[in-house]
Amino acid sequence: MGGPKAALDLLLLLALSTLWGASYTFIKIGVATIPPLTLIAARTLIAGSVLLLWMRVQRIPMPSDPAVWRRFLVQALLNSVVPFTLIAWAERSVDAGLATILNSASPVLAFLATWLVTGHEHLTPRKLFGVVAGLAGICLVVGVNAFEGLGRQLVPQLAIVMATVCYAAAAIYGRSFKGLPSAVPAAGSLIVGAILLVPLSLTVDRPWTLHPSLQSLSALVALALFSTAIAFVIYFRLVQTLGSVGTTAQAYLRVPIGVAISIVFLGESLSASAWLGLGCVVAGVAAMTIPARTIEKRSAKGTVGN
Repeated sequence: MGGPKAALDLLLLLALSTLWGASYTFIKIGVATIPPLTLIAARTLIAGSVLLLWMRVQRIPMPSDPAVWRRFLVQALLNSVVPFTLIAWAERSVDAGLATILNSASPVLAFLATWLVTGHEHLTPRKLFGVVAGLAGICLVVGVNAFEGLGRQLVPQLAIVMATVCYAAAAIYGRSFKGLPSAVPAAGSLIVGAILLVPLSLTVDRPWTLHPSLQSLSALVALALFSTAIAFVIYFRLVQTLGSVGTTAQAYLRVPIGVAISIVFLGESLSASAWLGLGCVVAGVAAMTIPARTIEKRSAKGTVGN
């Protein structure tokens, strides 16, 4: 039962969590000498191109239906153009660790939106705990320094929360792509995102006049290749083997991993309140994403053991 295949899936899940957790550190290093708009334009262009190449190798065709490409446009705005840019802009002043925590609550917000708007979700006691814990964690992180130099840290932190709302909306809207191979909306939305962002970058930032550091350029390449293109490929594979619910485990695994990476490689630190917020967010996201049957099995095992 399980065996090598299950072990490989767990390793890939850990790899996915690490790649997405590291993205906040890559962004922090990238925006040091590359403007946020240009960083994200390059990220979407490189990642989208790599995914298209991967699809060609796998012989996965891109749809030609204009209606599908209009949906790619909406998905691009919700899943890359707006949130990527907001996070990159915010990380000019917000630590990568805090950005990781604030942005990790998208499953909580996605549930709230689904429950309130579409009515497809039922509010169980466990999910209620997840919602309360997740929102409390956000408030703890944002509220720590909200009134110290009002408008300096608060606005970028709220930008990250807004990006989290976009990710939550993207997760809900993404259900409209059922029937398409998972790689198709990912590649399509990234390419559409690049089509929107590259002209803006050329007009606003004039990239040919920039002098980015080698460190920032390396971070950009790592962000595009590892935390976007390769991460998506791993994600697609896990959706097929673990299912969508099992794959969402990365949502709470990537938080401590992302914070640890920012502490080790950027020398950042968290206040006591931010650590408490981290704990609340991890607990809330875990409660929202761990299947109920898994929890029941663990409870049963605990009862038998006693």
